[in-house]
Amino acid sequence: QVQLQESGPGLLKPSQTLSLTCIVSGASITDPNYYWNWFRQPPGQGLEYIGYITPFGSTFYSPVLKSRTSISIDTSNNRFSLQLSSVTPEDTAVYYCVKMGNLCFERWGQGTQVTVSS
Repeated sequence: QVQLQESGPGLLKPSQTLSLTCIVSGASITDPNYYWNWFRQPPGQGLEYIGYITPFGSTFYSPVLKSRTSISIDTSNNRFSLQLSSVTPEDTAVYYCVKMGNLCFERWGQGTQVTVSS
């Protein structure tokens, strides 16, 4: 069974860099049929797409967050990561890592709460 598990610090101060890792089990992160994605959901709002990375290292970022976002892949440890720089309280959200295959977001992590506060 495919599982994704987010990990990272839950509390940040403004201007710090958010770093989250998604550990993938039950599927190979090098499978060319999958893309590896990040979403977030701020409190009281809908899901917001952050971006993806392919097994070959190609990336796409939401234009809204592109200037502050970096997604990387670690094929040796079957995981991928998100970095978001210069965070503000508006970056407070539940962050999800998601496996996309067959043009569907078919497996989601449970999500991890990130709060930005001074």
